[in-house]
Amino acid sequence: MKKLLPLALAACAATLALPAAAQFAKPEDAIKYRQAAFVVMAKHFGSLRAMAEGKAPFDVKVAAADADVIAAVSHLPYTGFIPGTEKGGNTEAKPEIWQQQAKFKEAADKTAGELDKVIAAARSGSLDSLKTAVGSAGRTCKACHDDFRKKD
Repeated sequence: MKKLLPLALAACAATLALPAAAQFAKPEDAIKYRQAAFVVMAKHFGSLRAMAEGKAPFDVKVAAADADVIAAVSHLPYTGFIPGTEKGGNTEAKPEIWQQQAKFKEAADKTAGELDKVIAAARSGSLDSLKTAVGSAGRTCKACHDDFRKKD
């Protein structure tokens, strides 16, 4: 059962992500969708980061569960960056996302690669591997935020 859960989550997420862009009735729906996916991903990445930084005890089962969620949702936000969503809905997205789509896709792909390393490290049970992967992924996330997210 434990081995089927990640596969089921991934299959469910992939099924939901494919038609997502077509399902947005209005731009605000796409904005809410991508923001919600980022919130879920950030919560579980934050849990892993706390373990990697020694701010929470390292728990192999919790780390693996967090990894499963990240694996299921990490690609979802990008389906919400559709034309017409660059304004409104309290978006923090910079116009550069639409003006520099190739650069944004490259950043998203790099983030996905780094999150894959976090997922593997969390599932491995090695705190040292998790520390390395979380640090690298955090820097990649920050770089994307610096380029494509408005400052708070």
